[in-house]
Amino acid sequence: MKKLLLLLFAILPAMVFAQGFQVNLHGQKQIAMGHTGTGLLQDGSSILFNPGAVVMLPENYVQAGISPLFFKSAFNPSGTADQFRVKNKVATPFTAYAVWGPKNSWWKLGLGVYTPYGGLTDWGDQWTGKYVLESLDLKAIYFQPTISIKLADFLSVGGGFVYNHGTVTLTRAIPLVNSAGDVGQAELKGNAHGFGWNAGVFLKTEVGLTIGLDYRSKINTTVKNGDAIFNVPASIQANFPQPNTFTTTLPLPSTSSIGLGYSPAKNWLVAVDVNFTHWSVYKVLGFDYAQNTPTLQDTYSPRNYKDGWSYRAGAQYKATDKLFLRAGGGYATTAVRDGYVTPEAPDANRYYFTGGVGYALAKHLDLDVSFEYERVISRTQTNIESQLSGTFKTNVYIPGLSLAYHW
Repeated sequence: MKKLLLLLFAILPAMVFAQGFQVNLHGQKQIAMGHTGTGLLQDGSSILFNPGAVVMLPENYVQAGISPLFFKSAFNPSGTADQFRVKNKVATPFTAYAVWGPKNSWWKLGLGVYTPYGGLTDWGDQWTGKYVLESLDLKAIYFQPTISIKLADFLSVGGGFVYNHGTVTLTRAIPLVNSAGDVGQAELKGNAHGFGWNAGVFLKTEVGLTIGLDYRSKINTTVKNGDAIFNVPASIQANFPQPNTFTTTLPLPSTSSIGLGYSPAKNWLVAVDVNFTHWSVYKVLGFDYAQNTPTLQDTYSPRNYKDGWSYRAGAQYKATDKLFLRAGGGYATTAVRDGYVTPEAPDANRYYFTGGVGYALAKHLDLDVSFEYERVISRTQTNIESQLSGTFKTNVYIPGLSLAYHW
């Protein structure tokens, strides 16, 4: 029973940290160009990609976008021909940015609201891994007020304070059956909060190359008084005190980025980004429960993640004064070591392809659409805690739409 409870509560961190839930959908122009943006001047999305570039934007911006995420994952248990698939549900990451400053000023202010982490996964209650996970609904919303300052015509810096508000609801079956034959169920839900910062430097060179550096800090995100709800046979209910709460802190890792932008011809813009995410700060997760019993003790679960890299490239072609065509792609390495892959985030090394179109609806109003196909490389694993063994195959499809008003 103690091992069961350890496994039950040890799965929460995977929902937050796994690469599959690190949502990189922060601007339609940038998505369409392979998620490049650290070394570019395009729109208000620079608030996230590089606050140092914000003051170099030639106009002010108010914009918003949404990128519905279709997560398609299948699991084949080892030694069988069975196939279990997630239900068709759609997550809705969004972005909103506002940038303002006097024309040709040495400063600009900005505000970004975006969703860097999230997930919506539902395997149902009939699959072989139901004792590991049935469903997950995770949302994390970052709020980032920003200031950007021009030090010279070719150099600017910027930074912003970040407040993180998140919510999570997770369900999984418990291998306990009541007199009617119903399997027990656990539900974990709560709110999380944390604080951090984002800072960047932007440089224009004489040869037309633009260079950006950005650092987003680690955010220790704390769940306080999260609800742990158990539906178990009445004969053992005393082992699962109700109501009960838990507290835990999750170190969302820092990210360092470098980006380059260049216009090789009048109507062309190309860019590359390299990102390093310091996942290795995430080694152990502990849960402190308000009410303990001989069965329900505080738990500590090893994770031992490794640092991850992503490599991105993209291009934009100005077909007319109103029409822009974009394409890109990239490759990212997984942070999850062998033995730690879970159905919350069946993660592996991945590659993706992106494209999109931008159109000027009016003098000050732009419409941008994007599409991304992401292929997570198949991975056969046996989890060291749950012993769930098999092969995960995952594809992700992400259309997107945004409107930007600029003046």
